[in-house]
Amino acid sequence: MPVKAIVVTDRAAGTAGMMLVERPEPRAAINDVVVAVHASGFVPTELTWPSTWTDRLDRDRTPSIPGHELAGVVSALGYGTTGLSVGQRVFGLTDWTRDGTLAQFVAVEARNLAPLPGDVDFTVGASLPISGLTAWQGLFEHGRLQAGQSVLVHGAAGAVGALVTQLAGEAGAYVIGSGRVADRQAALDFGAREFVDLENEALEDVGGVDLVFDVIGGDIGKRSAGLVRAGGTLVSVVGPPEVRPADGLAVDFVVESDRAQLGEIVRRVRDGRLRTNIGNVATLEDAVAALNPTERRKGKTVIRVRP
Repeated sequence: MPVKAIVVTDRAAGTAGMMLVERPEPRAAINDVVVAVHASGFVPTELTWPSTWTDRLDRDRTPSIPGHELAGVVSALGYGTTGLSVGQRVFGLTDWTRDGTLAQFVAVEARNLAPLPGDVDFTVGASLPISGLTAWQGLFEHGRLQAGQSVLVHGAAGAVGALVTQLAGEAGAYVIGSGRVADRQAALDFGAREFVDLENEALEDVGGVDLVFDVIGGDIGKRSAGLVRAGGTLVSVVGPPEVRPADGLAVDFVVESDRAQLGEIVRRVRDGRLRTNIGNVATLEDAVAALNPTERRKGKTVIRVRP
């Protein structure tokens, strides 16, 4: 049975080249499940990733379905699949080189999914995997954050930065947020103790910090290296840092799926310790327009595939 999906075929066109089409319903391979997608997340930079356009052997895989975050209900199990059952609510992160989640159904490895509690909305579930896992892994695995340390979070009011700010604060860190002047109150609301307006204030006035979490890169990333104290870490999610701290570490990483970490994140959402930053919710029919906004949107756009 054909299913509705958003596809991309033209790398140069970016999000403007998205089209809503009908595709064959995906089938579950070994250790896969098929999920009826209720909500899907999308990261605009996906369309610059090689994995959106080619497979692991560098062969063209267009037309490809973007989107790698989902919340939905398991509809079929592949051969040998364990740990999940048909009818179960799940959320998670799908493989970069396979068709993604901007579709009514998606096939995904079972290990990439975690149970979604019944009291967490699908829209919230779909907003969590990339932002939440990026924040968790950057702070605790790569940044080795300890209570009492100081963290400078660039883009502290954005989809990733808001979760970094909250998780770092909960872990006992002193959080300094950065961003545009209009983001100051939001960053403070998410728990930043101070805020640097990158348009009008000097980043260097922050002084030394134990950890910089950089989602911006460029000039801000370069200048941030000088703020890292001896033994501290500059963590980047926008590629290898161009300037490294003199007496610290520089780490760049690509987020990985992790069921246990997804469980930790959703547990904090349930008990009110963590809020996601959802800016806009649109239907699959309206997804192309929603993912090609005419003005800058705050927060994450989530596509609600099923009402």
